[in-house]
Amino acid sequence: MKYNFKELAIIGPTASGKSDLALKIAKKTDAYILSIDSLSIYKEVDIVSAKPSKDELSQTKHFGIDEIYIDEYFSVDIFISLYKKVKDICIRDAKNLVIVGGTSFYLKSLIEGLSPIPSLNLDAKTNIAKAMQNPQDTYNFLMLKDKAYMSKISPNDSYRIEKALIIFEGSKLTPTEWFKQNRPQAIIKNLPIFNIDVARNTLRERISLRTNRMLKMGLIDEVCYLESKYTREPNAIKSIGIVEVLEYLDGKVTKEMMLSNISTHTAQLAKRQQTFNKNQFTNLISAPLEKLEGKILSFTAN
Repeated sequence: MKYNFKELAIIGPTASGKSDLALKIAKKTDAYILSIDSLSIYKEVDIVSAKPSKDELSQTKHFGIDEIYIDEYFSVDIFISLYKKVKDICIRDAKNLVIVGGTSFYLKSLIEGLSPIPSLNLDAKTNIAKAMQNPQDTYNFLMLKDKAYMSKISPNDSYRIEKALIIFEGSKLTPTEWFKQNRPQAIIKNLPIFNIDVARNTLRERISLRTNRMLKMGLIDEVCYLESKYTREPNAIKSIGIVEVLEYLDGKVTKEMMLSNISTHTAQLAKRQQTFNKNQFTNLISAPLEKLEGKILSFTAN
């Protein structure tokens, strides 16, 4: 029988059961798994990310998990490169692909694509490196050139400031004009997206149970280790679950309040995820967790 590569995505709010469902589907459809989770990408961030266990990871090949350390740079551009590599591996191994996770912005980027970035000569690279020694001045300069674009960027967002400067130096066009002339191209077309539909009360219960389970697994020790090794500078250290533990370690809250804050902030994140998924993706196939597996398997059988 001729191999025909198939891929699908499973999304839903945090703690809705995505990882378990993805593992079941991957086993039944002979697929590898690509995680789209902003914390699971990092090595050593195991408990706070609710990363699949070592046993689960061993059952099916996973990508997008334990790829880099938290003091290493990561962006959606790098994620798209990772996806392309994973797809090539799937095709080489005659496997399908299940994309799963809560960072739906990555999925949206795969569907919509990214505009290319102009190439740079040595002089331009030197100029950019020099300019980025003072990001605030660079931000002000670019604001004068392209207020419409730079108004959407925080003065503290050095990554996006540098990207805007690369566009300007490499093309001699403002970012607004560059993106008008260089429209993004979709990386994936016609991707079926399955969404876990879960009631708010049910989700809050699952979040509370998971938070308490994380504490028993050693959440506080993990955060202490990450802080001692990497300080509080990396962006990942500002994630839900880490910030609240650091507040507890600083003596600002009790352990009970720490757990309550983690649950509350995770529930707020889940609500944002649900809103994003509903507004950003068309033709979602949504169903409760207990019914979604059947829908996915029926779809993949066609």
